[in-house]
Amino acid sequence: QVQLVESGGGLVQAGGSLRLSCAASGRTFSTYAVGWFRQAPGKEREFVAAIRWSGGLLYYADLVKGRFTISRDTAKNTVYLEMSSLKPEDTAVYYCAPARVVRYTKDPADFGPWGQGTQVTVSS
Repeated sequence: QVQLVESGGGLVQAGGSLRLSCAASGRTFSTYAVGWFRQAPGKEREFVAAIRWSGGLLYYADLVKGRFTISRDTAKNTVYLEMSSLKPEDTAVYYCAPARVVRYTKDPADFGPWGQGTQVTVSS
């Protein structure tokens, strides 16, 4: 079973940028899409962005459109999330996961297994 490892989180000031990485270990990504989600304390896990593994179609939540960019490197079996113009409300643990369904979806229940997450903290 593929294991995902997220990295790249940290503390950044509002307006700053971070790049998150999601690397697959164990075997090659064999999935319809890979998604990034985030979960802030006391809130449900929410969709951020997704990328079709084959073809590279991109999907974004309205809250991050124009600020975040998802991409993939198929040779490195890695998905990235470039985040810019960060806001304090972007503070959360960010997770990546492969889709378990072969269709566009934003439901966290349609993704998994999950990595351990990486903390992103944006100070005002």
